[in-house]
Amino acid sequence: MKQGKRRLLTAGIAAASVGAALGIALLISSTQQEGDNGKTGRQEAVAERGRTVMPFDLEETTHHFTPTKAGGVQDVVADQPDDATQVNLIRTHLQQEAKAFSQGDFGDPAQIHGASMPGLAELEDGYKRIEVHYRERVDGATLTYTTEEPTLVDALHAWFEAQLSDHGDHAESGH
Repeated sequence: MKQGKRRLLTAGIAAASVGAALGIALLISSTQQEGDNGKTGRQEAVAERGRTVMPFDLEETTHHFTPTKAGGVQDVVADQPDDATQVNLIRTHLQQEAKAFSQGDFGDPAQIHGASMPGLAELEDGYKRIEVHYRERVDGATLTYTTEEPTLVDALHAWFEAQLSDHGDHAESGH
């Protein structure tokens, strides 16, 4: 190849690389910027997708994620404990999720948070080695996840952290 063509090709590759990097940076920036409501673009998108999966009102409820040595505890509660409508919707949804998760179906979290959600693939692969228990509470319901496998405990913790980040004001850590 002649010297001039090689320089032109090198310059073109460099320009394309810079353009791709700039595009990725702008995409990341736009999804991380806070809107007028203090939420990132990703949190707003997750909330919108969540409305199509979760029957309860995200503005009237809170998710609590508590990692444990053997897995974790996920509580979903009505912000107003006497809100029977939200409490019943939470219970119905978490009963369905407990059944689905016990069968390896993590489709709802994947739909809300994306298929590349941290911990998700490991949970789908290892679902037979994770116990999921449903329990009602006065203000909502609880799912408890337990496993004896450290890699699955780590996957549950990563999965919880992703949900905490994505749900923003709708979620709290139970640390």
